[in-house]
Amino acid sequence: MIIPLRHENHRGRRWPYVTIAIIALNLLFFLVTWSGLERDAGQLAEVQSRTLRLAAIYPKLALTPSQQELVDGFRRSQPATWERLTSRNRNPADLWEIEMLHFEPEQLDEEMAQLGRQMDQLRRDSVLSHYAFFPSRPTLISYLAANFLHGGWMHLIFNMWFLWLAGAVLEDVWGRPLYAAVYLVSGMGALAAHALVFPDSLIPVIGASGAISALMGAFLVRFPKTKIQLGFFYWIMRPKLFRFSWPAYAVLPLWLLGQLFSGTLEGDTGGVAYWAHIGGFGVGLVLALLLRFSGIERKMDQAIEAKVTWSADPRIVKAGEYLEKKELDLAIAELQAQVAEKPDSIEAWEMLPSLYWKKGDIPAHQAAVENACRLHLKAKNLEAAWQDYEEYARTGGGKMPSATWIELCRHAEDQQNWERAAGEYEKLAAAWPAERASVLALISAGRIHLHHLGNPAQAKRLYAAAQNSSVPHRDWDETIRKGLDKAAAAAGGGKPETVALSPGSSAKH
Repeated sequence: MIIPLRHENHRGRRWPYVTIAIIALNLLFFLVTWSGLERDAGQLAEVQSRTLRLAAIYPKLALTPSQQELVDGFRRSQPATWERLTSRNRNPADLWEIEMLHFEPEQLDEEMAQLGRQMDQLRRDSVLSHYAFFPSRPTLISYLAANFLHGGWMHLIFNMWFLWLAGAVLEDVWGRPLYAAVYLVSGMGALAAHALVFPDSLIPVIGASGAISALMGAFLVRFPKTKIQLGFFYWIMRPKLFRFSWPAYAVLPLWLLGQLFSGTLEGDTGGVAYWAHIGGFGVGLVLALLLRFSGIERKMDQAIEAKVTWSADPRIVKAGEYLEKKELDLAIAELQAQVAEKPDSIEAWEMLPSLYWKKGDIPAHQAAVENACRLHLKAKNLEAAWQDYEEYARTGGGKMPSATWIELCRHAEDQQNWERAAGEYEKLAAAWPAERASVLALISAGRIHLHHLGNPAQAKRLYAAAQNSSVPHRDWDETIRKGLDKAAAAAGGGKPETVALSPGSSAKH
């Protein structure tokens, strides 16, 4: 099973309150309606099945209007199945059908009348009939309510996880009111698309997946190059997870193709409303294009930026005013006061590097970039953190603090950027040979070369360097020994080398 784990743009300027509210509403509706929906679905399926089988074998029986609607719709939507039901030579489906075949005419009339009363009562009193979406008889309330109903815990959990991944970042781009409107309209559009393909379907549709599919279509328009980390779960003796990352322009079209294939193959009988997913994806994609090319998205983004800026710390605002007037010293003074009061003020640390650079104060510039990188990592803004690191290296910085540097290496690993992760681990080990982080970096680089880059000789060299480090590392001795053994075996045997990285050098591969 493959599921998305995260993506690299999952950050925002404000809390995604609308997305959180939608998730809360879905959970609340689920807790209130789940048991009733499950009961109603079972009862309705049984009543409909018996009505159809009885009407197929005995077509002259009197039907109520709701029963006639059911039979007519089923005959149009499932003609082959209806033809099989009319055959007296088929095997009975259950004990009720066996007994029904031996009913007297009066019993048949009474059985059909009783089924009609049950169907009318379910339509009148059940949660499912009132709020689920039936393509054959859609109602205005069902277009909205069906998007907040779910048939089980796994159905709810997966939908809400997809909603969080796609919705939070789009809420930040579009703003709360517009995002909420797009979500609701898309959910209704997805149900309308399903009804367009299966106008006579008797199967109720529930779930937020149509609206969420629309957010996925919009995500493709807005963030096509964003890398999505996927997890592949498999079982070999015990559950395992394999992670890999692909850009949105590859992942989302492949998902859509899968929906098209399944929807064409299974129709409306597979238990999943594939055409609601397909229709929702199309609605979201079109709406996102309209918002972008009409300029509405840009205006909303500017409005959000203005609100965020207006609510910024007074010192940040003052520094911005000094910067506009080219009064660099005063702007720096305001920002220095800000970080003295609030050391983790990311806005201040983002502004300071360019000011120090303009003043020609390279050491201060590099120190500010270090802090900005640390805070961007803390905020999970990985793209900005790597930009900070590249700026640091470009301006002559050779020794990023080891704690920050090793976090960057780990994030490169998470993105499966093996070459970069290994290279940065090796640089870190060479730059900080007297710190424990250097031993950890050597072990990590060795593991990557051994398991991902197919370079056991380099892995053996790195494990040997970790083994011979003067930094205390007894708690890692067993890990290093196992790594050396595996590297030696993969390289064709031989005694592990005794190699140490000297300060100021880096291992090559």
